[in-house]
Amino acid sequence: MKEIIRQHYLEQLISRERNGLIKVITGIRRCGKSYLLDPLFRTSLRENGVPDDHIIKIELDRIQNQKYHHDPAAFNDYLFSFIKDDAMHYFLLDEIQMVDDFELVLNGLLYEKNIDVYVTGSNSRFLSTDIITEFRGRSDQVRVHPLAFAEFLPASPGDRYEALQDYMTYGGMPLVLAQDTPEGKSAYLKDLFSQTYFRDIIERNHIHRTDILDDIVNILASSIGSLTNPQKIFDTFRSNGEKELSLNTINAYLSHLEDAFIIQKATRYDIKGRKYIRTPAKYYFTDLGLRNARLNFRQQEETHLMENLIYNELLVRGYNVDVGVVEIRERNQRKRTEVDFVCNQGSRRYYIQSALHLETREKTEQESRPFRHIDDNFKKIIIVKDMIRPWHTEDGILILGLFDFLLKTDSLDA
Repeated sequence: MKEIIRQHYLEQLISRERNGLIKVITGIRRCGKSYLLDPLFRTSLRENGVPDDHIIKIELDRIQNQKYHHDPAAFNDYLFSFIKDDAMHYFLLDEIQMVDDFELVLNGLLYEKNIDVYVTGSNSRFLSTDIITEFRGRSDQVRVHPLAFAEFLPASPGDRYEALQDYMTYGGMPLVLAQDTPEGKSAYLKDLFSQTYFRDIIERNHIHRTDILDDIVNILASSIGSLTNPQKIFDTFRSNGEKELSLNTINAYLSHLEDAFIIQKATRYDIKGRKYIRTPAKYYFTDLGLRNARLNFRQQEETHLMENLIYNELLVRGYNVDVGVVEIRERNQRKRTEVDFVCNQGSRRYYIQSALHLETREKTEQESRPFRHIDDNFKKIIIVKDMIRPWHTEDGILILGLFDFLLKTDSLDA
């Protein structure tokens, strides 16, 4: 397996050095958080002159550190035993959630002027989206995603077309690349879901109806890119004869899956009305391989997989992504049509449609139709899987090939 340099995240850590906050590296389990800290960030520190004895890496899942799990005071003393002088010391703390009251220990370190703290964790409690509140606003989060295609491609055998097929089938979890066969990749992903993610969610949240949790994941996996809400999922269970189930349970289980970064919710946004429509929404999977593994690699609809892929890539690039809704008036009737993604980052906004192919003029017209009813001047883009050069329609809409989008970070500005 080739070395993967996760430059996008490494630069985020480097830019946050010595900022007086706890750097919290979050993301779905097994996506490469520990690897980002060591060797990638450790190597960067060394190259910039930080001595080895001022880079303190502590792996709390090792047997020799087990004695600190239930003794935070002893762990605190252990950390301070590494302080050599007044120069900056970098603490890289892996699996910090294993220490009781770790929040108190970390907050205490912030009082020291010569300590810079970086932490990762890999159970559901630590991965919860409310982790920042654990440190009372004194932390800085770096969200790590599974490999983007631009990271996956250099480490993948074969050409870009074969790599894309593998990526859309088996996803971007780094250790998938260490598996040599389709059977090995499949087995790894299935085991990761059942033995790691589900076990964490069940143990943390004391879930008894594991069958319901399992079914909800399968329902969402079967309907990526489709609008749904807790009520609709609840009605599905009721229609199948499930009587001992409440809507609150459905809401809670969806929340648990989001907190563990397995799924991500895209809320609808009324573009003309400039307001959010809270329900229904769309759910996408953080990793396509995990989604496909849940369905035993049976449902491989390219349109839905490509839409999920584009959504994930936009998140990696730091955009806030919503599903757009546009009201159209035709023949004295009002209709709502959809823009796949409304992407915002600072003052920039893009409207994006995902279309597998634009094989005819009529298909191009169909995909462009919602854009014509948006009365602002933000850029409008259709991403297609075809291998094409970027071009613009007569209406100024950018038509962009999937490879250009995935491999060129400035492609949206073509």
